[in-house]
Amino acid sequence: MAAAAAEGAVATALRTVLARAARAAERSGRAAEAVRVVAVGKTKPVSMLRELYDAGHRCFGENYVQEFVTKAPQLPEDIRWHFIGHLQSNKVKPLLAAVPNLHMVEGVDNVKIANHLDRAVSSLGRDPLKVLVQVNTSGEESKSGIDPSRCVELAKHVKLACPHLIFSGFMTIGMKDYSSTPENFKALVNCKLEVCKAIDMPAEQFELSMGMSGDFEQAIEMGSTSVRIGSTIFGPREYPNKKTNQ
Repeated sequence: MAAAAAEGAVATALRTVLARAARAAERSGRAAEAVRVVAVGKTKPVSMLRELYDAGHRCFGENYVQEFVTKAPQLPEDIRWHFIGHLQSNKVKPLLAAVPNLHMVEGVDNVKIANHLDRAVSSLGRDPLKVLVQVNTSGEESKSGIDPSRCVELAKHVKLACPHLIFSGFMTIGMKDYSSTPENFKALVNCKLEVCKAIDMPAEQFELSMGMSGDFEQAIEMGSTSVRIGSTIFGPREYPNKKTNQ
């Protein structure tokens, strides 16, 4: 019974997040539909994701390829999956082969991974894949992502040299504890303005994936079009090597 109650709470939590995101979008002068909420199910069972699916949600994200390729085939094919974070070159083809409904990769942070993705999409005969370039807005060496000074260079490479990828915008993770500051968000917005001008891309077509459980409303108010929400929907992460209180 406790498990059922906990799972019921997941759909309720999603509804609360969607309402908060909608209000933040309205405060920024946009419609609620202008902001995507990606439910990030890292470490959580398929049953929890299925409950959100049954409640009508279709945008889900995962961070670990091994977990992703196990979960995705167990869930309906009309889910729009996002891979979030740094993707290793040797994991590209297994991910694309196992998740035909992969909607977007949020985490292209160098030319090599862009080229690997481009070749893999081509060899598998998939439709072009949407990608976001990951920008390191915090300056922390522990974070993946390119320096903002190189954002135009990588965006141009994806757009002009990777015909099987669709350059769709930028994403950032923020600080070491995954929180972000207004400065992180401003840095990404500035990168967007620079790239839109450099590659002649309409600003309204440019995605900004920024904002997580602790700061997504502020991120939306500052222009985010996609927020990645995990623990606020699913509860704290459960890592196998850590003991959790029962």
